[in-house]
Amino acid sequence: MENLDIAEIVQTYVIPWGIKLVLSLAIFYVGRIVVAGVVGFVRKVLHARGMDDILVGFLIAILRWVLLLFVVIAALSQLGINTNSLVALLGAAGLAIGLSLQSSLSNFAAGVMLIIFRPFTKGDFVEAGGATGIIDKISIFTTTMTTPDNKEVIVPNGAIIGNNITNFSARATRRVDMVFSVSYDDDIRKAKRILEEIIAADERVLKDPAPVVALGALAESSINFLVRPWAKTEDYWKLLWDTTETVKLRFDEEGISIPYPQMDVHFDKAE
Repeated sequence: MENLDIAEIVQTYVIPWGIKLVLSLAIFYVGRIVVAGVVGFVRKVLHARGMDDILVGFLIAILRWVLLLFVVIAALSQLGINTNSLVALLGAAGLAIGLSLQSSLSNFAAGVMLIIFRPFTKGDFVEAGGATGIIDKISIFTTTMTTPDNKEVIVPNGAIIGNNITNFSARATRRVDMVFSVSYDDDIRKAKRILEEIIAADERVLKDPAPVVALGALAESSINFLVRPWAKTEDYWKLLWDTTETVKLRFDEEGISIPYPQMDVHFDKAE
């Protein structure tokens, strides 16, 4: 009698459920292999079309999770679980989570906008979201930058989309804006000629657009010259630093003084 009961239990429950479990695990295992193959194929196609690495990584991450979700649902269906109820439950849970994580979802939406409109890409030097640095990675919720002094800064995507974005690498050329001051007692024609010679002698200065050297202001303690040459973006900082040093050395050699703020105070002698 007991043997008959055990056989019936095995025949009725163990074997059917065992088959379902094995098939479900097989679907999940094979499904993961298929997902990996599809994701790898799509990645190769996107790279072959010359798409940006950040955009490829973002799309591949979304594709992988969507396909894995279908695999899990298929595996659960094989076990006899009502996936319609599961989908409805996931939808309700997603709504509740979405309401509690509104800021995170706004960062997600901002990440999608950054990927679609691409105001910057990996390797660009930007000022965005209150940080300045080189773009390393754009993920679903955050953007990672490396500052000029090699610090890693992680900025929420919402902070980037919600503020101005300055991309210093977007153009091939940049204008280097400099101001050099001379004393009122100095020869301004001579000072201007020296500045023009310094700019003309630097091979990094572009001929078109033409550089500008002009008297910009008669300030309280100095006469200010505007020096605005154009250069390739990668030469910007070196040209700025080298020109500043060269101007100081040449002004010292030529007897041109660079004044500092000062004030003359006159005292009236009491009667």
